[in-house]
Amino acid sequence: MDSLTQIVLGAACGEIILGRKIGNKALLFGAIGGTIPDLDVFIGEWMYTNEIDAMAFHRGFMHSLLFAVFGSFFFGWITHKLYNTRSRIGTTTQKNWIWLFFLSMFTHPILDSFTPYGTQLFAPFSDYRVAFNNISVADPFYTIPFLLCLIILLFFNRKRTRRTWWLKTGIYISSAYMLFTIGNKLYMDSVFKKSFDKAGISYYRFSAQPTILNNILWYGIAENDENYYATFYSLFDNNDLADKILVIPKNHTTIDIHHPDIKTLTWFSNNYFNLSKNEDGTFSYVDLRYPMLDPDNKDSSVFRFTLLKENGRWDILPFRGNPPNKEDFSKFLERIKGI
Repeated sequence: MDSLTQIVLGAACGEIILGRKIGNKALLFGAIGGTIPDLDVFIGEWMYTNEIDAMAFHRGFMHSLLFAVFGSFFFGWITHKLYNTRSRIGTTTQKNWIWLFFLSMFTHPILDSFTPYGTQLFAPFSDYRVAFNNISVADPFYTIPFLLCLIILLFFNRKRTRRTWWLKTGIYISSAYMLFTIGNKLYMDSVFKKSFDKAGISYYRFSAQPTILNNILWYGIAENDENYYATFYSLFDNNDLADKILVIPKNHTTIDIHHPDIKTLTWFSNNYFNLSKNEDGTFSYVDLRYPMLDPDNKDSSVFRFTLLKENGRWDILPFRGNPPNKEDFSKFLERIKGI
């Protein structure tokens, strides 16, 4: 999920392990631990000159369960060495720090796996991206109540039971909301399946996920040999099914999709993508796992990459198009309210 959410969850993990021993500093160290896996964004940019390689590196090994295990021993050992000095000698143990970093680094990829982006939990043994698609990569209904509970507990002494009460409250509220999104995902899957079936669309797979910043408006996409079929459904809709379905041609013959770089992109998008050629000789690659901003416009996707082939390799060019406009965003907000 987004960085703020991972900081909040990591801080809670720090409080669980060392809150009673070192107070608010445990929140800080837990937040650091919860941030470590996302450093692969910067490491990938440093390691690779090709943007496709850098993008594939994110949520790879540094988001794996194996990294959480080995990383916790390394960061736990070095943090204990630095912290266990002067007046702090003997206040914590190396085992405490190992558990703090393990819990904060382990929960990070687990939480990410509930989003549509996908997380390579089993790297380096498998590049399978675990994605349950039940919560958006940024959802304030999960994050804000959790964050408020942690802010409140900051003002209580580390040994007060009221501090523990607020920690548990934040965990219970966020966990309850996560369970709601899982149930909502099962319901939405059934809605989209019935919608595609009623529309007479022949498909061999479909996917459903919430749109950004909420769990009310959902996006479904189905695939057959020639096209993708995209639609939206809100919990506030008056109809039982999604009734407006957009047809999106695949255009997979536009370029050689068997090129290693394009295969990396198709793996990244779980083979939900379409292609088009631009007037300047570049190509557009749209990751169709993610919804369009304007539910009525199939060309309003935010996840549109511009590809250029140089020296035998495909690369993603810096974003050059117009940013999402207010009109598209207004239509998105209106669609959440239902039809």
